[in-house]
Formats: sequence, C-alpha cells, structure tokens
Amino acid sequence: MKDNVLRSLGRLQRTFAAFTPGQKVVAVVGSAALLLASFLIFRWAAAPSYAPLFSNLASEDASAIISELDATGVPYKLSNGGNTIMVPREDVYSTRITLSGEGLPSAADSGYSILDNQSLSTSQFQEQTSFKRAMEGELSNTIEAIDGVEAAVVHLAMPQKQVFSDEQDPTTGSVLVKTRAGSTLSPEQVQAVTNLVSSSVDGLSEENVTIADSTGKVLSTPGSTAGGSAQSQNQQVVDFQNRLNGQVQSMLDRVLGPGNAAVQITADLSFDKTVSETTRYFGNADTALSATESREILTGGDPTDTEGGVLGPDNQMEPGTTTGDENSTYEKTDRTSDNAVSSTVERREAAPGGVESLHIGVVLDTRALEGRAATDVQNLVAASLGVDPQRGDTIEVSSMPFSRTTEEAAAAELAASQKADEKAATMAMVRNGGLVLLVVIIVLVAWFQARRRAKARLEATDYVVEQLRRDAADRQTAQAALESPAMLALESAESDYTAEVRDEIAALVERQPEDVAALLRGWLVERGA
Repeated sequence: MKDNVLRSLGRLQRTFAAFTPGQKVVAVVGSAALLLASFLIFRWAAAPSYAPLFSNLASEDASAIISELDATGVPYKLSNGGNTIMVPREDVYSTRITLSGEGLPSAADSGYSILDNQSLSTSQFQEQTSFKRAMEGELSNTIEAIDGVEAAVVHLAMPQKQVFSDEQDPTTGSVLVKTRAGSTLSPEQVQAVTNLVSSSVDGLSEENVTIADSTGKVLSTPGSTAGGSAQSQNQQVVDFQNRLNGQVQSMLDRVLGPGNAAVQITADLSFDKTVSETTRYFGNADTALSATESREILTGGDPTDTEGGVLGPDNQMEPGTTTGDENSTYEKTDRTSDNAVSSTVERREAAPGGVESLHIGVVLDTRALEGRAATDVQNLVAASLGVDPQRGDTIEVSSMPFSRTTEEAAAAELAASQKADEKAATMAMVRNGGLVLLVVIIVLVAWFQARRRAKARLEATDYVVEQLRRDAADRQTAQAALESPAMLALESAESDYTAEVRDEIAALVERQPEDVAALLRGWLVERGA
C-alpha cells in the first residue's frame, strides 16, 4: 500500500515536472480555485438559515433581547434598521419561550393589558389614567398595522364630565406617526386614521383629531378631515379635468396626428348639497267629497219690515202690529260642495360635484390643419363635451405654428442613442468573434503541438523498445551460454538497471519530447551511414 502511494506520488511529481511553466501556473491556479470554491460551497451549506424572532421592537426591548442572546450564546443578526432580530430557524420557538420567561419584550404590555393588574384599592384618578393609557396603546397598535406606518403615538385629552353643566369640554386627540423610509401617508390613509381614532373614543369627533408625521408636517388639523375637504374637492376637480382632457386629446390625435394639438380644460364644479321640495295640486270638479244644501222659505209678510218685531222662531208678533202684504213670500237657498283635490309632493336632492361651467381652450398646429377649418374642430369638441353656452361654458380654438425644437432634439438624441447602440453591438460582435477566433487558434496550436509531441514520443518509444528487445535477445543468448549463479545475479542487476533506465527515458520523453526525437533521428542517420 505504501509502495503504491509512493509510486503514485512519484508519478505525479514526474508529470508535474514535465509541464511547461505556463502549464504549471494553470495547474496551480486551477487547483487553488477548486479548493476555494469547495470551501465556499461547504461554508454556504453549513451556514444556518435565519428567521425573524421579533419585529418592530422598541429600542429598550431590542437592547435587552440582544443582551440576553449574548448571555445564552444564541447567534443572531439585526435587520430593518435594528428593529428586527433574526436567529437560526430551528431556534426561533425555543428562544421565544426562553425570552418570554424573562419578561421580554416588555413593551408588549400595552393596551388593555394595563388593566389586568387593577386592584380594589385603585383610586378613581388612577383608574381613569390607566384607562386612557390603555386606549392610547390600543390605538397606537392599530395605527401601526397600516401599511407604511412604522410607529405611532396617540395622546387623548378626556376632560371630566361636569354634572351640573349643560356644556361639556370636548374630547380631543392627537396622533404622531412615523412612516418607513421613502413612504408617506396618502389622504385616504390619513382619513382612515382620523376615523379610527374618532370612532374608538366616546365623545371624540373627527374635527377634534390632529395628525402629524415625524417630520413635523401636519396632516390633519381640527376642523378638517383627510388634510381638509378642500384638498379632496381639488383632487376631484383635477381628476375630472384630466379625464376630459384625455378624451379630447385622444380624439384630436386621431384627426390631426399625435403632437399637433394641445387641449386645456378648466371645470367649475359645484360641491353644494341642495334639497328642493315641490307640491302640486290637481282639482276634479266632477267629483265632490261632500255637499251641504240649506233652504229657507217665509210666507205672509214683508221680510224687510221689522216694525212688527224680529223674525225668528223664538219671537212672536205683538198684537196690534202690521206686517204688510200677507201674500208676500221670502225664499233663500244655500249650497256648499267640497270637491276632491289631489296633490303630488316631489323632493329632489342634488348631490355635490355637479358641473357649473366648462372652459375649453384648444391650440392647433397650422401645418397640421391641411385645409381643415378651425371651426370644424371647435364644433367637434363642443359636441363631444356637451358645451352649453347658457350654462356659461366657453370654448376657444386657435391655430398657430408649433415649436418642434424639443421633438427634434429628442429625435436627434434617439438617433444618436440608436447609432451608439448599433456601434456597441458591432464592437461586441467583433470582440466576441475575435475571442472565438483566438480560442480556436489556441486550440489548434495546442492540438498540433500535442500531435507532434505524441508522434515524437511514439517514435522514441518504438526505438527504445526495439533496442531493449535486441538487448533482451542478446541477454537470452548469453544466458543460454552461461547459466552460472554469478551470471544470473549479474543478469538480475542488469534487468533492474534496464528498468530504471526505461523509467528515466520515459520521463525524459515526457519532459523533452522534441529533443529526444531529434536525438533519435541523429542516431538513425548515423546507423544508416
């Protein structure tokens, strides 16, 4: 076993010694690279996989947890600016249980958990303060769950209720949010925070909530929601104008070509909410709901003569009075009729956001009109937008030459960029072709050299084998003549010497095949002479 190992090492040593200097450098560098790659792969395979242990930690909790991990010898890594601690995946749950037994993280004891340790001896002031702290903690945790919010602090001002007072001091709240790097809260998110806080606290309205970010910018102030209703209205106006601009611009691009028309639309929207109620009455003379008729008839006297007394059922004519003509007659008829009357009550509520007026301005490129009249474009735009002059809408279409300086510069830059890309692609092709050609030439040169060396090695080996065969024949002839022990010992020594010479010749052929081939050619020439 030992002899085989030594023989293999000797063979490797002789092979390496036969290399040229360039081959030796390549062999050494390749072996070093292979060892380095094996080491890196082994290290990567042996490295543990990390998983988050805790995230969004307070600074004091992160410091305490790191100290505990250092004490227990658990490896860890910090990420997310130090707010997230990562440990090997197989140690996550056991480490959490161990840290939980140590009361870490302690900042998790917030929100309603503060009320768990209330005792019977707690004063009313302490109870109210604990309740306010619990509400603030719960709201902070809720706001931190919003995408983009890294930390949040909530402060509530909850005045005591006045028993014998009609007016109570309002409850107010303030929120300070810290967003992640590169992100800001949108108006919808600010409105969400306002609604969450106002809906979670009794007696707190949206107008009494103030929101600010960590840079000191006020996002929502008392009396406004989502950064102010005006901001929301302005956004609606901008969206409406952009939509109309896009429609008209797309239509003109199809007619005149892209870049030959510019459109600007200004919209005046009404955000007033109006409610109107109208009542209409409809009469029907043919249908009576109720009718009353009274008839009065008097016979035997002048009804206008009152000397004889007052007419009536309770008054009697006094004796000796005269009533005039006894054959006179008085008749009176009264008729009252209530006809059916129908009514219709109509209540209309106009939602905010109606269009009060539109003002459209269109500029056309004179060179793109090509005989078209600007009035045709004006009529087309007015019809597409439903322009109403009685509503106060205005439209103006003008034509003038457009400046193409920017487009020409952009086209020139684009052409230069394309030319540079083509040149770079051509150079890359030439470079790659040159590299391929160089590799092919190197391979061919190496192949020719290897073939020449193999041919020279074959010639030298054949010559040496022939010489050895002749020497062996001569020794066999001598052995047949002399078979004494001394001659056998001498023959054994000569055989060992021949083996050593054969090994040396083989090594010499490996190291200097061209020199050996030249030497053999010289010997053959001398023998032929």
